Amino acid sequence: MSELKERLKTDLKTAMKEKDTFKRDVIRFVMSAIKQIEVDERKELSDSDIEAILVKQIKQRNDAIEQFREGGREDLVEKNEKELEILRSYLPEPMSEDEVREILKQIIEETGASGMKDMGKVMGEAKAKIGSRAEGRVINQIAKELLNA
Repeated sequence: MSELKERLKTDLKTAMKEKDTFKRDVIRFVMSAIKQIEVDERKELSDSDIEAILVKQIKQRNDAIEQFREGGREDLVEKNEKELEILRSYLPEPMSEDEVREILKQIIEETGASGMKDMGKVMGEAKAKIGSRAEGRVINQIAKELLNA
């Protein structure tokens, strides 16, 4: 079993013992998403697969926060921000833009990428090396900058 899944299970038990219903519910939601994919694909998920699920959950919460702010629902904004805090605690420390830029320069050099036509190669390698430590949007933006330079 992956370390991340084990950590989620342990934290779920702790939240239940401490009667922290909010954290318990957030972790249960993530665990059910993991279980759904494991059942559908008939495989045990790795840490990187679980990180991808967490990133997706975080993106959904960010979108929801934006919409709730527009609708004037500060109560729901606050709830989603608390959920985000819990979800982010399971991801590795995010990379700075400078760190991402350095890794992308290295990838471009290694792959011999020379323009936008090589964007797919660069992004594939970047996702493998960077994973969930940076948002795809940020990686894409920096890669475009470097390939257009």
